Amino acid sequence: MKITVQRIRTTWTKESRGGEAAARRNAAPIGFALPHEAVPYVHVVRMSEDDGFVPYDSQADLRNVDIQLREADGQLRVFPQVKPLYALPPRKRRPPAVRLIPGVRWQLNYRFSSAMGIRGWTYWLDTFNIAYGPVDADVFLSKPTVFIDERGPLR
Repeated sequence: MKITVQRIRTTWTKESRGGEAAARRNAAPIGFALPHEAVPYVHVVRMSEDDGFVPYDSQADLRNVDIQLREADGQLRVFPQVKPLYALPPRKRRPPAVRLIPGVRWQLNYRFSSAMGIRGWTYWLDTFNIAYGPVDADVFLSKPTVFIDERGPLR
């Protein structure tokens, strides 16, 4: 069956933790229309404080995205991996993998310190939109059937 993945990474620093910059960051979309050639590749969207959270999209191979996907018995098992083990917040207990037929949106956030804390903190928000089965280009523009919010306090 067809698997469609969209990964959105939003990055910022303390400059976008409050005020107008935070309002722009929080207004950034968490779902985008798919390009026609997105499958079997991953639609990757990056937004950064450096350029006002303007979305830039590209494609990646499905094997190069930090997410476990396994098909079995007409269902898809989905589980994002937390690769940066040095990032905060700590995730002692993570929710279990999700088995789905239609789709899921899964969000995780991170806080990173620069080397020796000289440059301050950097923050990430990763949003994974995953659909299983035939989809239209606008599949990730509507509310997902399953939403898992694994964001934690970043201080």
